[in-house]
Amino acid sequence: MLPPVAIVWPCPLSVERYAAAGRDVGVPRPDCPRCGGTTSWWAGYRRFVRAGGVSRPIFVPRVRCGRCAKTDAVLPAFVFCGRLDTVETIGAAIDGVAVGAGGVRPAATTADVPHTTARGWLRRFAARAVRLSVAFAALAVELGGEVLGAIGIGHASAAIGSAFEVAATLAGWAGLGRWRFASAVSGGRLLGTNTNTRYLIVGSRRFMPPVP
Repeated sequence: MLPPVAIVWPCPLSVERYAAAGRDVGVPRPDCPRCGGTTSWWAGYRRFVRAGGVSRPIFVPRVRCGRCAKTDAVLPAFVFCGRLDTVETIGAAIDGVAVGAGGVRPAATTADVPHTTARGWLRRFAARAVRLSVAFAALAVELGGEVLGAIGIGHASAAIGSAFEVAATLAGWAGLGRWRFASAVSGGRLLGTNTNTRYLIVGSRRFMPPVP
């Protein structure tokens, strides 16, 4: 039996607007990521997200597939699974080290997070760099972009950017930014132990469309 997965929707809202909406936030109801069946809303839970140094509670709804009898969380794209800070905060720190001239401590200072937190982001991203380079380069090609041959932490960041540039030509994606795009494509697990998602599959165009 397949385990629960996180379904990430390409949320265009700011953290502030999403948090303020509470349970009334307009989350699109996805199909089942396993069998493609129709889902129904199935309660949810609260978690915190930190943006600009401020932690806010947000409501994360869950859906249940009547066919599979499985429930899954529907996360907004501004978060990664298991991470308190927004993807933009984490992405800026990664870029500062991966493609910039700074180290982890300057990145942590800019992000206003503990050094150990930023170090954890960078270590996880570096550990997944090869897989991320290949996966996002493949997605860029699938969407009609150019081939990126190199791999590594800097090239992983570049591959995410390349894939997003092509995806931004599709309706609704351009305004989200590349790190929300990366969260959506990876199912929120860009910094997890597994970057594969059963909902947004790298190498195909089965995207969950952004809300206009």
